[in-house]
Amino acid sequence: MERPFNVLFLYTGNSARSIMAGAILNREGRGNFRAFSAGSQPKGRPHPYTLDLLRKLNFDVSGLRSKSWNEFSGPGAMPLDFILTVCDNAAGESCPFWPGQPMTAHWGVPDPAAATGNEAQVRQAFADAFRMLSHRISIFVNLPLRSLDKLTLQRQLNSIGKSKDSAA
Repeated sequence: MERPFNVLFLYTGNSARSIMAGAILNREGRGNFRAFSAGSQPKGRPHPYTLDLLRKLNFDVSGLRSKSWNEFSGPGAMPLDFILTVCDNAAGESCPFWPGQPMTAHWGVPDPAAATGNEAQVRQAFADAFRMLSHRISIFVNLPLRSLDKLTLQRQLNSIGKSKDSAA
């Protein structure tokens, strides 16, 4: 059996979208993926609504934490296969050296932590972000990753990020 694909989800603050994406992929990936999340300017802890939503959906949140992307870069870091940015800020930032020459793509999702309104409206923004990420990750885990050539795979990754259905 081949090793699982290592996937890093990046979001500047690493408090909501990237943490949700990592949790979703670790569940949906059925052992074929190991997902991680990080940020260039981590908030220090996951957003409380992120943890609430994941708990309500029966995810184990005990090991989730907000962390710097420095944990995944430089000498001695694990090789990464994919790096997926889930916010516009992280997509435009200068990134560190990533071991393993990972493929990259941008899967922008609106920031639920920036949502305004009453509590129900803000929580709905978190649920919407979760739904969008879940949709994209479902497509990703069903790609024949080991049989696609790099150019085709890159096109597929980019296409997932532009998916109209996932942002509807």
